[in-house]
Amino acid sequence: MVAAGLLVAAGVAVVLTSGAAQADTTICEKYGSTTIQGGRYVVMNNVWGTDQPQCINVTSTGFSISQANHNVPTNGAPASYPAVYYGCHYANCSTGSILPLRVSDSRFAGIQTSVSMSFPGSGQWDAAYDIWFDPTARTDGQNTGAEIMVWVNHAGAPQPVGSKVGTANIAGATWDVWEGNIGWNVVSYVRNPGAGSASFAPASFFNDAVSRGYAQTSWYLTSIQAGFEPWTGGQGLAVNTFSVTTDGQPPVSTPPVSTSPSSPGGGGSGKCSVTYTKNDWGNGFTADVKVTNTGTAALSAWTVGWTFSGNQRITNSWNATVTQSGSSETAKNLSYNGSIPPGGSTTFGFQASYSGANPVPSLTCS
Repeated sequence: MVAAGLLVAAGVAVVLTSGAAQADTTICEKYGSTTIQGGRYVVMNNVWGTDQPQCINVTSTGFSISQANHNVPTNGAPASYPAVYYGCHYANCSTGSILPLRVSDSRFAGIQTSVSMSFPGSGQWDAAYDIWFDPTARTDGQNTGAEIMVWVNHAGAPQPVGSKVGTANIAGATWDVWEGNIGWNVVSYVRNPGAGSASFAPASFFNDAVSRGYAQTSWYLTSIQAGFEPWTGGQGLAVNTFSVTTDGQPPVSTPPVSTSPSSPGGGGSGKCSVTYTKNDWGNGFTADVKVTNTGTAALSAWTVGWTFSGNQRITNSWNATVTQSGSSETAKNLSYNGSIPPGGSTTFGFQASYSGANPVPSLTCS
């Protein structure tokens, strides 16, 4: 089966640039793109595997697929790869990027990236990073070194290219590792179980690929992309937030903070704990919240509560219904993620604005 994203660059012959997105911008051109956050990131529609229409709605922090009804065979290439990226893709480069960057450069280890995503509706797709490496410092054309894919989540029958070669524990999660070669190495890391967000250093996955013999430290990192590859459906899939940071550049990722109230959950004697990870850029932030069943019985529902100490205002959320009353917040599970087996977990997140201080709140889980 053909991997998600493995032919994305090869399928793109042109890149149409629409300029910088201010208010929400809709792009329906097959290879149309625009920039956000002063050009720091590029958002592309990239419908390379079908002639069926697809439109994306570009926001100041990401995008959503506003029109798509794809239906391509799930044992072949995906219909498209709408994505937001940092770096260069077919000579279309984001502003102020330090890429291409040789992996042996000390700055490579300091690069961090995070993404939060939503998966409403049905269909067959993957939600994945596409991180490209090339033997030369090229900014155009198809890379010939390695394509590292980080499958944050997926639905349906599609699988990565090649075959499963092992597992890895990276960035606090377990990943199935797949590898194949289509003129360059495609190394895919499939999160098990899937999640709605991810935060990691690209070096952590690259170093694992090097240890397996699929990449070389003399190569260059050329782009970091995050988006979706739909085979069927696709409408509603959204990147809520995306960031790539280098040493000395905001936002700053804070270490996860765990609270373990062990209060009764929605499934009999089930109990839950919460881990809160914040990505802060000075006047706004995203928070990724992990809910873990610490009891001996399954949870059928969960509620997380907390109180902000300042003027934080939530602007959007994913994988939970989040309500705000003054500084008090409540997050409740959605229909598809309320059930958590003993020892299992699920995640949700939100984006918020603020001024002044933004300490990590104390959270309760029930």
